[in-house]
Amino acid sequence: MREAYEVAAVRAAEAPVLARSPENVLMRRAAFGVAAVVLRELARRCGATSGRDVVLLVGAGGNGGDALWAGAFLRRRGVAVTAILLDPERAHPAGLAALLRVGGRIGDASALPGADLVVDGIVGLAARGGLRADAAALVTAAQAPIIAVDLPSGVDPDTGAVSGAAVRAEVTVALGARKPVHLLAPVHCGRVELVPLGLELPVSNLRSLERAEVGALWPVPGPRDDKYTQGVVGIVAGSADYPGAAVLCSGAAVAATAGMVRYIGTAKGAVLARWPEVVAVDDLADADRVQAWAVGPGLGTGEAAVAVLEHVLAAGVPVLVDADGITVLARDPELLEGHRGPVLLTPHAGEFARLTGEAPGEDRVAAVREAAQRFNATVLLKGHTTVIAAPDGSVLVNSAPGAWAATAGSGDVLSGVVGALLAAGLDPLTAAGAGAHVHGLAAEIAADGAPASASTLLAHLSGAIRRVRGGEDGSRP
Repeated sequence: MREAYEVAAVRAAEAPVLARSPENVLMRRAAFGVAAVVLRELARRCGATSGRDVVLLVGAGGNGGDALWAGAFLRRRGVAVTAILLDPERAHPAGLAALLRVGGRIGDASALPGADLVVDGIVGLAARGGLRADAAALVTAAQAPIIAVDLPSGVDPDTGAVSGAAVRAEVTVALGARKPVHLLAPVHCGRVELVPLGLELPVSNLRSLERAEVGALWPVPGPRDDKYTQGVVGIVAGSADYPGAAVLCSGAAVAATAGMVRYIGTAKGAVLARWPEVVAVDDLADADRVQAWAVGPGLGTGEAAVAVLEHVLAAGVPVLVDADGITVLARDPELLEGHRGPVLLTPHAGEFARLTGEAPGEDRVAAVREAAQRFNATVLLKGHTTVIAAPDGSVLVNSAPGAWAATAGSGDVLSGVVGALLAAGLDPLTAAGAGAHVHGLAAEIAADGAPASASTLLAHLSGAIRRVRGGEDGSRP
């Protein structure tokens, strides 16, 4: 489990360590960790470290000090180091003295074209907003991969928001603890390497599931299981005129290893033609018992949809509501007052705005937390970085490997996957986090470097599940 901590919590944890440590000891420890990451990257990219060129982009304050001390350690390993000081009068004095003492140089933008790596030490955790023009010009001029010290400069550490020019790092070295930015802004952070600093931190309520954890969580039948004990999920989606949502959602539940999938709706013929293992009926009144419902994709927004929501919300089992179902709830939110079991809402940004009355904004975690508390439901906000919040404020973040799932119908696939996990007994937060992880992985496998349809994504779900469980690579369905 990757845990992230807001800046205030990290500062509070640092305070006692700083109080009992000699001056600059914690900074030097952090810088040593940064230098170790830089050396590994140099060896990987260049085959050697000695004689390679590293340029430091150095701002004022502690972040710049970390970069300068890291430069001093790199010089001791034979790396040529040039520091570009954005504010020379405010450069960290001890760090600068250490760098110069071992032969580091002070330079300007002319040093950037020859660099093998660039270290971003421009701004630290206290900064907000985009980069100033002089810093942005240096970042633009950098041709080598960038390694960011603690966070990519210009990205908000607590929200991951980018409101101006910002660094896009190849690697970000998180110092002491991961911050929200490391989970929420993968495009700017790149790979995140954690350098522990001995901080005593509480259990965080902002987390991300590791792939191995998703594999361990995924339901696997035992010798005494049958189709009922593995979980029966009910799908209400699509229509005779628009059967695609029903086919995708039902098929995803089948692929996600639900014990049984019951489909209810007028797309019964299309579903059975593609998935003969599904048990399908036309009306809810004819459906047998289920352990969870997934409703909404392609359902429509008329009175029939309202009746479906009233029925499933009163059933006392977990209910996932997506797409048209969310539109109905946005228009008639009192429907949620009658729910007797856990509810999971899975909107994209537009549906979230309809449901809550406003767009998620830059602080997506805060917005989703507020919605979860307001509706007493777990809320999954879709996006390249999926944010999932439970009513108690716990949040899971899932960053997809790419944006390949941004295609029509992929949300229907996600609903089927997560519905199957709910039926298997996973709580809504965990089911949503695990399902989002496998969904993003399946999209990556399906795309193979080019856009892929939702049907192709669905065809690779089984391979994605095998991969998270440590089986074959999942490259083929």
